[in-house]
Amino acid sequence: QIGIKDVPKVGGKNASLGEMYQKLSREGINVPNGFAVSAQAYFYFLKKTGLKNQIKKILGNLNVKDLDNLMRHGAQARELILKTELPKDLQRQIISAYHKLKEQYGKNVSLAVRSSATAEDLAEASFAGQQETYLNVAGEADLLLACRKCFASLFTNRAISYRADKGFDHLKIGLSIGVQKMVRADIGSSGIIFTLDTESGFKNVVLISGAWGLGENVVKGRLVPDEFCVFKETLEGKFKPIIYKKLGSKEIKMIYARGQEPTKNVKTNKTERRNFVLTDKEILQLAKWAVVIEKHYGKPMDIEWAKDGKNKRLFILQARPETVQAKKSANLLEEYILGKKGKILASGAAIGAKIGAGQAKLIKSAREIKRFRPGEILVTDMTDPDWEPIMKIAAGIATNRGGRTCHAAIVSRELGIPCIVGAENATKKIKTGRGITISCAEGETGFIYDGILPYKIKKTNLKKIKRPKTKVMLNIGSPDIAFASSFIPNDGVGLAREEFIIADRIKIHPLALLNYGKARKHKNTKAQKQITELTAGYKDKGQYFIDKLCEGIAQIACAFYPKDVIFRFSDFKTNEYANLIGGQEFEPKEENPMIGWRGASRYYSPAYKKAFLLECEAIKKARSIIGLKNIKVMIPFCRTVAEGKKVIEILNEAGLKQGKDGLEVYVMCEIPSDVILAEQFAEIFDGFSIGSNDLTQLTLGVDRDSALGSHIYDERNEAVKKLLTQVIKTAKKKNKKIGICGQAPSDFPDFARFLVKQGIDSISLNPDTVVKTTLEILKEEKRSGKA
Repeated sequence: QIGIKDVPKVGGKNASLGEMYQKLSREGINVPNGFAVSAQAYFYFLKKTGLKNQIKKILGNLNVKDLDNLMRHGAQARELILKTELPKDLQRQIISAYHKLKEQYGKNVSLAVRSSATAEDLAEASFAGQQETYLNVAGEADLLLACRKCFASLFTNRAISYRADKGFDHLKIGLSIGVQKMVRADIGSSGIIFTLDTESGFKNVVLISGAWGLGENVVKGRLVPDEFCVFKETLEGKFKPIIYKKLGSKEIKMIYARGQEPTKNVKTNKTERRNFVLTDKEILQLAKWAVVIEKHYGKPMDIEWAKDGKNKRLFILQARPETVQAKKSANLLEEYILGKKGKILASGAAIGAKIGAGQAKLIKSAREIKRFRPGEILVTDMTDPDWEPIMKIAAGIATNRGGRTCHAAIVSRELGIPCIVGAENATKKIKTGRGITISCAEGETGFIYDGILPYKIKKTNLKKIKRPKTKVMLNIGSPDIAFASSFIPNDGVGLAREEFIIADRIKIHPLALLNYGKARKHKNTKAQKQITELTAGYKDKGQYFIDKLCEGIAQIACAFYPKDVIFRFSDFKTNEYANLIGGQEFEPKEENPMIGWRGASRYYSPAYKKAFLLECEAIKKARSIIGLKNIKVMIPFCRTVAEGKKVIEILNEAGLKQGKDGLEVYVMCEIPSDVILAEQFAEIFDGFSIGSNDLTQLTLGVDRDSALGSHIYDERNEAVKKLLTQVIKTAKKKNKKIGICGQAPSDFPDFARFLVKQGIDSISLNPDTVVKTTLEILKEEKRSGKA
């Protein structure tokens, strides 16, 4: 009977549940039935029992800035409600609705009793976790007690403080109660879904997190959950667009209990910790439901899900508007830039893309929160809603436990303060009074640095920047920054490097994976043990390489979809490959790796070809399973035309056929031979991307890694510029695309202007230099009549 129009009567949570039960069940979305005790019933309770005037009197001299005062007044109001019985007529109505639910689900039905404030779950005000939820409630007496507890939770310290901040009148906010059939997640799993990336606001993904047992542990951040990311754009077709899966530690699970406490936490076993809580099919099902819910409401959503361990069915338990990213302006780019780095004390998942610095304050329990002072950095094991009065005055937050959808993460985003969750031993490594800096501005991993470090905030109004004729693309190394970088005005990615993904996410030499378990001299080496640990759950160790590389590739490609994203196959030198786990066994020692066995020469070599085929499989998986047809590939350090032909043959052999499904194959132009024989290279490849770093060192004969010759190394040298002019001219003549992905245009605006003058098609830049270089490109286009 309830719909979204009934928010004033039953609060956002219940109105949304009724809306979904009525209108989305027909779309195949499972929502457990229940009933709502209205806000009118709450006001009736206060008036009929005389509680309204008594609470008004208690709150008369309330001061939310004085934590002692706040705690004392809140406790008095709650105690008063808990000891007052509900009016008899109201009791009868609640019990009657409970019996109807038993008729539908059986006499042993257990209930979730949840609060739903009438100003809660609105896009402009999220009362995240302000009121309480009571699980596994059964029997009339326990149900009526849980209802009183819900009413009392309107006067928790955090709820009072939050209302004062938002300007709500304490006695005008009503509270409705949702009584819903419980899903047996206690023997299944549960978690949260966001229909956007919670850190960057990127809207083309669905983020799902989950753990074993009831969902309270995920919501309250008591553990690190599994995390899944699904790409929306190819979800409805034949594709299976799971971008990545991250295994959480999931140390505990909440299950039903007997006695006074209806639930309890128990430790998970080794098998539960090592396995994902959802299958791929279930991940995709939840993502599809989330997209349907988002479309129905017309805005990004924050959703709770559960899997019933008895019947193995998935259910949606709740849906509310997402309240943080929805309020951000898409036209204002705000970047926090760290002035310098210090010693890393701890790290975890970064929340908020900001930086904060101050004195650390270790707080172990909510009872100690009155010790906290404005501007300090809260360091604790985990937070819950009781901590909110101090969270809003903190310069930053660090917790040992929790994932991206835990309480600390949700509230920090809303408050706009940097927070690092899952920082493990932060409370052991950081002492009260120590000056620290929390940086969440370096990708998905947040770092806690020793000392108060300088940083600046750069704001750019993107509306004011016109688009030039020359394509401005991005150089992206880490997938962690892809979603945030997608908001920078761009024409796609001109260079996505595989090396970062291999070094950071895979960590293991591909040949060490392919040769895992084979007879070798040192079977129990340190490397072998590390490989065993990192690849747990993978019988086929090569598949580990494919899956992890594909995850990084897909994260970058979906961030810029449907724009072109050009992935360069690996271009490690032998010394860099040797640094990967197990790498020393497979890499020769070279006097000068910079001009040694690298790039194209590795791919067709019998000593490396099998490893290169793993890279091809990762690209193929991203294109054919996830559906990211915007991925193009690029061959680095291709010395001869014959080498180019050999690599094209291997790509065909691997199922990456040039031209099929729009696959384009580019070549790096970074060796003088690439320029001299550009017409012949143009017969093989779809385009060129100039690597100015290598082209400069090989033109001038300077080792770019050596400080001794650094005074000679200059991309703007006349010899280098002549080669660039020549190859751009040849590419134009052969009607082939040509861009640049080297460092020079990012560093030197005059070099970018020179390239525009020569008629280059695209310039690919480091994300932090895009805005200033775009302005230089616009000036040059105007000057040379290309605008």
